Amino acid sequence: MRKLLGAIAVLGLMAGAAVAGPKLAIEVSGDAKGTVVIDLRDDLAPKHVERIVALAKDGAYDGVAFHRVIEGFMAQTGDVEFGKGADLSRAGMGGSALPDLKAEFTAAPFDRGVVGMARSMDPDSANSQFFIMFAPAPHLNGQYTVVGQVVSGMEVIDQIKRGGGQSGAVRGVPDVMAKVTVQQ
Repeated sequence: MRKLLGAIAVLGLMAGAAVAGPKLAIEVSGDAKGTVVIDLRDDLAPKHVERIVALAKDGAYDGVAFHRVIEGFMAQTGDVEFGKGADLSRAGMGGSALPDLKAEFTAAPFDRGVVGMARSMDPDSANSQFFIMFAPAPHLNGQYTVVGQVVSGMEVIDQIKRGGGQSGAVRGVPDVMAKVTVQQ
């Protein structure tokens, strides 16, 4: 009887589970090579996910560098304004032509593989940049918007070229998001 009740409880939980949102597929090239797939969490951050999807569908993320990579912390990318081309001296300072987004903070924790939106000191300044966690960072919980979770290819993220100093700025030729597509 307990097994039957347990099975019924599991089925009930599955029926109430949120419908899966879109997935982001990132082809990484450089020192790291491979594909990273991210489940986007439109149940947590619908406006941020909508922005990422729109930029990806427009091809805005194609060729954008991982410009800030800190060992044991995170890899940041997504600067569609200054994160492409030969001159990356301003990478990390830009966004997109679209307006900044109002924060969508939740209680979702920043664990390994979690994807969050980068922003300035202003909580409502996220635009196009995002970061992927190498390790848990509880100090970010409730302070940054969680937009997704890596579901495959974390080994590719682990191989991304690391930056130096406290800022984690990548010197030389960084790894890039060669192609970013949306899977519904």
